[in-house]
Amino acid sequence: MMIKVAIAGARGRLGSAALQAITAAPDMEVVAALDYKYDGLYLHNSMITEEPGGVPFYTSLAQLMTDTQPDVLLDVTDPDAVFNNVKEAIALGIRPVVGTSGLSKEKIAILTELSAAARVGCIIAPNFSIGAVLMMKFSVMAARYLGDVEILEMHHDRKLDAPSGTAVKTAEMITKVREPHVQGHPEEQEHQAGARGADVEGMKIHSIRLPGLLAHQQVLLGGEGELLTIRHDSFDRNSFMPGILMATREVIAKTDLVYGLENIID
Repeated sequence: MMIKVAIAGARGRLGSAALQAITAAPDMEVVAALDYKYDGLYLHNSMITEEPGGVPFYTSLAQLMTDTQPDVLLDVTDPDAVFNNVKEAIALGIRPVVGTSGLSKEKIAILTELSAAARVGCIIAPNFSIGAVLMMKFSVMAARYLGDVEILEMHHDRKLDAPSGTAVKTAEMITKVREPHVQGHPEEQEHQAGARGADVEGMKIHSIRLPGLLAHQQVLLGGEGELLTIRHDSFDRNSFMPGILMATREVIAKTDLVYGLENIID
């Protein structure tokens, strides 16, 4: 079966890399790009022109569906656009694969209900890197024995949300095996607001945003007289492509929403 894919965010860095990876996959083809502008124009590699034969742009997902009939919508836009894109895609019977972080628990819950009601598969992945997913899994294994945890996530300075979706997902996974408790001194005083980071059931998350970074995370687990550090680094957006292709193939058989790539990795 040839999987027909539409991409929301095809002009961005991640979207451009995904377009190339999907085009190179033998069982997939990119049939359209969803954007807030350039309706009626075509994407030829990185050039936008009026010449037919490239990937057509649409500003309307409904019109995109009528004209190109995609099986999957890969959304790598931003938190402001992704929620409405996914809601509309599910209503139209297009299976969303979401690589945009920043969706709240409440919005994920709404999308979960919509996906189940329509029996339209959806995969939301805070991180498409296989290595990052393994880092999260290993952190959960370690947190069973070392329950004092701090997460340090580092990203490029153009990232909109903090903490990152990967850090939030890691913390959520760890809460399933860790007893909630306050870390540090019981009378600890924070003399500068935010100095101790975000709090998730006593765990701390610290966000760094600097040019030169891409996507990096350390999970630090402390014990009596020891420290375990689990670290993952993405140096190139190509590290996300195997996960994007995996999710695009897996979502075809789903009839509900899957939150996190770890749920489709053995």
